[in-house]
Amino acid sequence: MILSMSGVVLLGIIVFIFFRKDGLKGSHAVICALFGFYLASTAIAPSIKAGGASLAGLLGGIKI
Repeated sequence: MILSMSGVVLLGIIVFIFFRKDGLKGSHAVICALFGFYLASTAIAPSIKAGGASLAGLLGGIKI
């Protein structure tokens, strides 16, 4: 749950930056959000979740 919440926050920040700096329109942000909600209910959602968890584990294991 914490990983998905931080992912949502990160994606929200990215969308906000696009909105402010790159001219992302409000309608584009709404479409992106709706796409995410619909994508979460498809059969590919578990694969996306597993890929995200794998990427988070990979990034979490990097020692600087």
